[in-house]
Amino acid sequence: MTKPPLTLYLAAPRGFCAGVDRAIKIVEMALQKWGAPVYVRHEIVHNKFVVDGLRAKGAVFVEELDECPDDRPVIFSAHGVPKSVPAAAAAREMIYVDATCPLVSKVHIEAQRHAEAGLQMIMIGHKGHPETVGTMGQLPEGEVLLVETVDDVAGVQVRDPEKLAFVTQTTLSVDDTRDIVAALQDRFPAIVGPHKEDICYATTNRQEAVKTVAPKSDALLVVGAPNSSNSRRLVEVASKAGCTYAQLVQRATDIDWRALEGISSIAITAGASAPEVLVNEVIDAFRERYDVTVETVETATENVEFKVPRILRVPA
Repeated sequence: MTKPPLTLYLAAPRGFCAGVDRAIKIVEMALQKWGAPVYVRHEIVHNKFVVDGLRAKGAVFVEELDECPDDRPVIFSAHGVPKSVPAAAAAREMIYVDATCPLVSKVHIEAQRHAEAGLQMIMIGHKGHPETVGTMGQLPEGEVLLVETVDDVAGVQVRDPEKLAFVTQTTLSVDDTRDIVAALQDRFPAIVGPHKEDICYATTNRQEAVKTVAPKSDALLVVGAPNSSNSRRLVEVASKAGCTYAQLVQRATDIDWRALEGISSIAITAGASAPEVLVNEVIDAFRERYDVTVETVETATENVEFKVPRILRVPA
């Protein structure tokens, strides 16, 4: 039986960003240096396949620092942590390695700098997301106010409208954030923003690639985890860009084939914490059912690399 033809648009860039790559490398190098177990506070990155792979090598994932013994190394996730966490680890004389993405650390430094200048912070982000919790935790309670939507801006109560600054979570929708920033600037004309926007290069690039492939595709699949903010944003971006069917899948087994009946083109991308092996798994699943022609659509080239912390580069 002949397979129906299918054009598969492969978005590029997609998948791992430099911050995720570095965080995974940090766990692997820590296991090499100190042996198992190495404790990791929160999922190192938001991807079950990656987390399970590291767990199999000897990483132990915990929610809070008090679940870790004093005598084993602990790693803080790529999303960043409140200041109280490394302070508690230091007080217990633990060996700890901070795998916070350098682009998230940049936002932390920004928030600190604005606070030192006497400015109250407004953070654009998602409530409860580890990155938002970590950034808000850089300053004392009440010094960082959270807004999630344009509507939230109207209700936010500030100390002094003349002394405000804003920062953003690095994994938001570029377009939605632009609207929230505009609303903040409209309500608080004196508000100070970042020198360069906080949304990271990888989030921006992956969203731009989706905007290019979505309008030409009958459907679009984002390979990523349901708790991955940047992956969920890619689904939203695809829908807004005119793709009638956009879905998040963790693995090829999650594909809803009935929903895809009759398609002649599909676009595939992956969130910044999804490994390429899972993208290939999805492509192979389509090859089993269709006569696939793969067309890579590249909208940017990435060559960013972040160094691992010095503690991992020196012998034990």
